[in-house]
Amino acid sequence: MQEEVLAHTTNGHQRARAARDAVREPAIDGARLAAAIESLLFVSGRPLERSELRKLLDVDDTRLASGLQLLGEHLESQGRGVRLQNLGEQVQLVTAPENAAYVAALLGLPMTARLTAATLETLAVIAYRQPVTRAQIEAIRGVNSDRALASLIQHGLVAEVGRAQAVGRPALFATTPEFLQQFGLTSLEQLPYSEVQPFEAGHDLPATRSDLNGEGQE
Repeated sequence: MQEEVLAHTTNGHQRARAARDAVREPAIDGARLAAAIESLLFVSGRPLERSELRKLLDVDDTRLASGLQLLGEHLESQGRGVRLQNLGEQVQLVTAPENAAYVAALLGLPMTARLTAATLETLAVIAYRQPVTRAQIEAIRGVNSDRALASLIQHGLVAEVGRAQAVGRPALFATTPEFLQQFGLTSLEQLPYSEVQPFEAGHDLPATRSDLNGEGQE
């Protein structure tokens, strides 16, 4: 009797699963997948992990990568007001760099601050060698980089991302999504190929609170 009940229950579960599979929507095509990704990123208001997107869209790594690539190419080729930004396992929508002035005006950020050559050199070292420790940055530059690093952190271009597996567990630093947006990049892969190539000095950035208070950068 118990075996009959078990068999009946198992068959019931199998029929229910078959019914769900029968009404399940077929796999979406590339264009629709790209549009779905755009919708999710738009409403999220924050960077989404690729793992989140895979789960929400029920796709594997290959299909997700294809959808992201298609979306990124579409946004750029159509001259849209947003771009797809990739940073490691996170993706998000950001404003197109050519519209930065309009966005700054809307947000009431008309003032800009300039990074010094020393700060830009430090930023370049981090961008190309990340994640790096303070000691590694100074070994490459040959000078103390405390003030330059502090300035980059203050501007939100660099952040501490962990600790190195070395004596003293020194902090590791890497660039942020803000760095990509400020320099008009959608991913670190767009950096020009170079061992360490400093950016051109004088790049304008939104002013920080200390800049508005009249404090200069080093």
